[in-house]
Amino acid sequence: MPGLKSRAAAGPLAVAVLAGALLAAGCVAAPPPPVEVFQPITLEQAIAAPYRDANRARDLYRHPLQTLEFFGIEDDMTVVEVWPGSGWYSEILAPFLRARGRYVAAQYPDAPSAPDYQKKTLAQYKKALAGNPQLFSRVQLTGIGKPNFYMPVPPGTADMVLTFRNVHNWLADDNSREMFATFYRSLKPGGVLGIVEHRGFDDTTREDSIRTGYVSQEYVVQLAQDAGFTWVAWEEINANPRDTKDHPGGVWSLPPTLRLGEVDRLKYLTIGESDRMTLKFVKPAVPAPAAP
Repeated sequence: MPGLKSRAAAGPLAVAVLAGALLAAGCVAAPPPPVEVFQPITLEQAIAAPYRDANRARDLYRHPLQTLEFFGIEDDMTVVEVWPGSGWYSEILAPFLRARGRYVAAQYPDAPSAPDYQKKTLAQYKKALAGNPQLFSRVQLTGIGKPNFYMPVPPGTADMVLTFRNVHNWLADDNSREMFATFYRSLKPGGVLGIVEHRGFDDTTREDSIRTGYVSQEYVVQLAQDAGFTWVAWEEINANPRDTKDHPGGVWSLPPTLRLGEVDRLKYLTIGESDRMTLKFVKPAVPAPAAP
């Protein structure tokens, strides 16, 4: 019986040695790594998902279904969202694109020179991605902005670039033209640039935009056209005629920020979120000839 006990103890070691020899000899293939398989979902399903309960109240003002359908999003696209902030749209775009497409979150640059609010937001965003791999396991996180982060994806690889309420920030950073040029380089010919922004009066100056957050629609269109885009269409999906755009705290007087605290709080809650332009541009399939 001692011999049987000895053979039994040696069994696993002998098997391991034999398996190693067979692998080395090419007789047994190593098992392939597990592959994650995701089921496609519709935009409606992504928007109605229970994990969005905390953010669903803002659908009333942001109209995500109508906005994304207007831009023409499909679930097999490569979509770059520029400065997703805390990730309100990430909760919709990442699951929608996960099965067949690609979602690139071009966040604030991970740079020592970045403002403190950007560093804080980026850290929170990274924590959210890591904390919910079921939703965000395939998100590609990259950066765009100052000082030299102007290549979030390889040139000509994106089907769509989206940005929500950020143009006034680029005016404040004095890099709006660099940002629009980056969007143009990133997109394939025929690719779409979709913009939602706080809409100011036609005579709103750049200085007014930086101070109030409201930007002239004409100015945004000009920025895109100067970068080479063709303006396709605009919609009033996110318009709010109750917004008088003359608030002492700028657009941040309105929800969700409510910068003035209890001062006229009911008034601003009644107005709701800002009046917004919703613009769709296309990168021409054939670039326009350069002006002489």
